[in-house]
Amino acid sequence: MHDVDFEVRPNEVVALLGGNGAGKSTLLEHLNGTLTPDAGELRVTGRKVTAETRSHARKEVGFVFQDPDTQLVAPTVLDDVMFGLRNYGVPADDARERAREALATVDAAHLEERVPHYLSGGEKRLVGLAGVLVLEPSVVVLDEPLAGLDPERSRLVADRIEAISREGISVVLSTHDIDFAASVADRVCVMADGNLVGEGTPQEVFYDEGLLERANLHAPTTVRLAKSLDVDGSRRPVTETELVELLSGAATPPSKTQVDG
Repeated sequence: MHDVDFEVRPNEVVALLGGNGAGKSTLLEHLNGTLTPDAGELRVTGRKVTAETRSHARKEVGFVFQDPDTQLVAPTVLDDVMFGLRNYGVPADDARERAREALATVDAAHLEERVPHYLSGGEKRLVGLAGVLVLEPSVVVLDEPLAGLDPERSRLVADRIEAISREGISVVLSTHDIDFAASVADRVCVMADGNLVGEGTPQEVFYDEGLLERANLHAPTTVRLAKSLDVDGSRRPVTETELVELLSGAATPPSKTQVDG
């Protein structure tokens, strides 16, 4: 990466897009101090992150890795979600209560006695997310949260992302699933060749053909369909729901008043 200027704002979902090797995962690993820049600086809640303050970054910015097995370490799901709290010195009873609350938040309370490594991919991601949420971070970072998941489990993970966003936690995610990014993101940031080459709302980014071509990305299915149907270009639908609503409005017959007029 080089010359990257990136920030996460309060209460937003940011989707980081780009081809393989664009620098997405490297950028994400800087956000909680897993990596530190050779030049420039990283600040988390206003504090500069150094070797001495890296623990602050890791508490404020929770990271859910692409491979959930890398962060599942305990014999049961409940023990795993408690693990971070116990490392911070939280008493066992308090840690257990908070872990159960975090599992309930991601709709995984029924998994608490299960062995983590026997869970499905989607279940492991939910447990990893609970293990991050239990530490009450300001930001949650997810690297390819839908990788390897079937549609049902992808929808489950997407629902949990939207739910934690409604709780006021900012979310940063990298993904190759453009339709998913269009459905959940408030802001889209595009990377190419180790740099941030563009950003904006989904409507701004996904209708910018030059930017998408530069990053070797294609537009979401809805955008391509909207263009093929030649819908009102000023409306710029990016999700299936937005396109259906737009087409439904266009298909509504005129009222009698309009006809008579």
